Amino acid sequence: MDKRTIEWWDGTVITIDQAKLPLKEVILKMRSCGEVAEAIKTMKIRGAPLLGAAAAFALALATYHSKIKDRDELMKDLENAAEILRATRPTAVNLFWAIDRVLSKARGFSGNVNDLVTLVIDEAQKIADEDAEANRLIGKYGAEIINDRDVILTHCNAGALATVEYGTALGIVRASWEQGKKIRVIATETRPKLQGARLTTFELQRDGIPVTLITDNMVGYVMYKRLANKVVVGADRIVQDAVINKIGTFAIAVLAKEQGIPFYIAAPRSSFDLKHKSADITIEERKPEEVTNINSHRIAAEGIDVLNPAFDITPLKYVTAIICESGILYKEDFVKFRIGNYE
Repeated sequence: MDKRTIEWWDGTVITIDQAKLPLKEVILKMRSCGEVAEAIKTMKIRGAPLLGAAAAFALALATYHSKIKDRDELMKDLENAAEILRATRPTAVNLFWAIDRVLSKARGFSGNVNDLVTLVIDEAQKIADEDAEANRLIGKYGAEIINDRDVILTHCNAGALATVEYGTALGIVRASWEQGKKIRVIATETRPKLQGARLTTFELQRDGIPVTLITDNMVGYVMYKRLANKVVVGADRIVQDAVINKIGTFAIAVLAKEQGIPFYIAAPRSSFDLKHKSADITIEERKPEEVTNINSHRIAAEGIDVLNPAFDITPLKYVTAIICESGILYKEDFVKFRIGNYE
């Protein structure tokens, strides 16, 4: 999957509709910020790094298609577009990071309207390019912790589909496979949206990498039986004291620690939010129908109460190391990294 998941093409943002995978490969062609925002809300676009790139390109669309000729008025339009995007999903930090980066660049620019439009488009493209490069580096560094014959358990989807290109957790898997290591992957289904079953297995199967699908509640059995010897997952936000990732990650981390299995996080630095702690973060609550239904088929009694958080919080004591484009950060390295960059 070397083709980019999202691309800018003459005022159109092109990506794949992830809600339709793996049964259909439907290409989305979006020409407005509102279209991108709706695609993010409905999870046609998902995955923390991809959300950052998509938000940046949405701001580029807002300026590119604007009829406004006054710079100050265009900036107001851009700020309004940013607010629409901020309201889509609350937890993954990459979306907010990309919006803030584009706005900061635009606010500090004093050129004319045409040059401002070009600036925003160029900055969005830089964000996409940097994410692609970061993922390649994550794969390179992460492959160092993968040995021949390893069986890697992963949760949710942190592959090319969740990023601009290549993937974070699956980037490590891909890099290891490309080095000739005979590895295998165990992928959890990832209820309730089934990103593991629908997307991770789709990616790995297409790349020819051996993968076995399990239900989420089989993880304990798999670890007890030593059917996997490493865990590698992505992250939607990394704060001072924890990793926030797809619901179910915390349970896997606790099981891994109990069974003495290394638990790795793979994420670009754009997912780091080291000014905050886990208590500061809003965990997205999604629709009850995701739990009570599978597609259009209802599986639960009518009127039942439902709790449906999209993410959970894994304290850093359960994390063996964080792998980013700067290298492999073990606990002591992460503390130094945090202090050196933010405190």
